[in-house]
Amino acid sequence: MKVAVVTGASSGIGEAAARRLDADGWRLILVARREERLQKLCSELGDASYVAVDLTDDDAPAKVRAAVGDELHLLVNNAGSSKRAAFGDREKGGYANVKRIMAINFDAVLRLTEELLPLLRDSAPSSIVNVASVAGRIANARGSAYSSSKFALIGWSEALLHEEREHGVHVGMVLPGFISTEGFPQEDIKARKGMSWMVKTPDKVADAIVAAGPGGKAEVTVPKFPYRVFTSLRAVAPGLVLGLSEKVGRR
Repeated sequence: MKVAVVTGASSGIGEAAARRLDADGWRLILVARREERLQKLCSELGDASYVAVDLTDDDAPAKVRAAVGDELHLLVNNAGSSKRAAFGDREKGGYANVKRIMAINFDAVLRLTEELLPLLRDSAPSSIVNVASVAGRIANARGSAYSSSKFALIGWSEALLHEEREHGVHVGMVLPGFISTEGFPQEDIKARKGMSWMVKTPDKVADAIVAAGPGGKAEVTVPKFPYRVFTSLRAVAPGLVLGLSEKVGRR
């Protein structure tokens, strides 16, 4: 039986990914902070256990490794956080906000991956899926902390893709756009005239995670249109894309 670790599994994209992988017959180790949520989810799945831990804790990677066992075929780095604030707002934003968001969205991903990488290599063919964001390609106002973490995650993921190919470990990325979850309800976007269609549900990202992991794709954007168009245009028509981003992001 194939074994997968899914972080941020207590709700939203992580929960949707767990349900999708369970339906595909995977054995799951689910990781998140909220133990009651994890207990309930595991009771609804076929073969799942959990580790209730804050991934920014020093001993978190070792705790997850201890729960996995002898094989690991898929690591889904999904756990993340965001707090919108202008960098120049030192009370709510600034370096302190960037540091906090980087700790969970980037540093914790690297630490857990480093801990589990030898096992993924030993279990090859295997895969890592890092859930980044369209905001890791195109930033907007008050999103400096989140975009910084996702830009970094994308760059690191691309390098790791090349490094781990020879070891039989595929590295894929998923770049969601506006996805309605508990942490990111997207109510402001859904309320805007003509924009509600851009907001998608977590199950669409779960499908993308499967495509970017076991499916072997290097990068999957959710939904493909219009975000893939925007990220491609960013390189050839930066002024146009940054102008559109200004309209969407300043709120």
